[in-house]
Amino acid sequence: MKVSVNRFMENPLLKPADVKPSRPGLEVACLLNPGVFEFDNKIWLIVRVAERPHQQQDLISFPVLEENGIRIIEISKKDPDLVATDPRVIRYRGDDYLTTLSHLRLLCSEDGIRFYEPEGYPQLHGIGQLETFGIEDCRVTKIGDTYYLTYTAVSPNGVAVGMRTTKDWKTFTREGVIIPPHNKDCALFEEKIHDHYYALHRPSSVDLGGNYIWLAKSPDGKHWGHHKCLVKTREGYWDSARVGAGAAPIKTSAGWLEIYHGANAKQQYGLGALLLDLDDPSKVLARSEDPIMAPEAPYELTGFFSQVVFTNGHVVRGDELTIYYGAADEVVCAAKFSIADILSSLNR
Repeated sequence: MKVSVNRFMENPLLKPADVKPSRPGLEVACLLNPGVFEFDNKIWLIVRVAERPHQQQDLISFPVLEENGIRIIEISKKDPDLVATDPRVIRYRGDDYLTTLSHLRLLCSEDGIRFYEPEGYPQLHGIGQLETFGIEDCRVTKIGDTYYLTYTAVSPNGVAVGMRTTKDWKTFTREGVIIPPHNKDCALFEEKIHDHYYALHRPSSVDLGGNYIWLAKSPDGKHWGHHKCLVKTREGYWDSARVGAGAAPIKTSAGWLEIYHGANAKQQYGLGALLLDLDDPSKVLARSEDPIMAPEAPYELTGFFSQVVFTNGHVVRGDELTIYYGAADEVVCAAKFSIADILSSLNR
């Protein structure tokens, strides 16, 4: 059964030109992969803003965070030690660097379509040695009166899961790295199960295993253990190369519904769905045979990194699921789904 996807007519909702750079000398290259939450009777996005210096014809230049600000590194495109086949990452003299530096920016909306930056709310930037290449792709989960922000912390030490918490979105508590490298795509469940917090995450290995979705549990939401591999890639499918969690699983009468991303060997990213047992989320009850959403619109097919739809945030209104997503690693878009429609499409 094919799932009906209703992309917003207003897409893209946000483009790089819609926000100002965080500091002089940088330009916004991409807006992507927003976390989503509701607060103060509005829908909010915590958007990843990827910045870099204005690019010159013969140079690749990119910023790196340091204690006293940023340092701009410039490398000649003709340098024999430069490997620049991926627009997102370069390799230079044995070290990897990101071509952009990301931080998180808060935007809000009364209608879920027109977003703006409100006054009095801070930007969130990388802090310390484990975030010198920036912070990315934030998921937001509210438990009680606390919002848990899990994000990708990037540095020369690797890619890890960082956490900050807040109650008012103006003051934040840094919890540091909660899952060490190499790990990302961490999404907390929105309630405790048998007095434990649960989270989906995605460790990676370049030599053994693969990019799979794992489950972890915690007594306090900060210290994680009891890890279990939950969902693997599938050879010959749309999610053959990697899979990773989207936002917090959605509680339904049938189980925990998780919207996840998958990619194939051609690095084409689509969205699928998992159904997990309500009482024991380590049990996978059903999974998408085909993607519920694949890159089709022009703004999904062409951009900073083409053929990508990637989500880590949504809003639920009864049966209506509004997914906010990054398209082609460049712009922010939205689409509506029926939860019942997604559940009916799953291969049990």
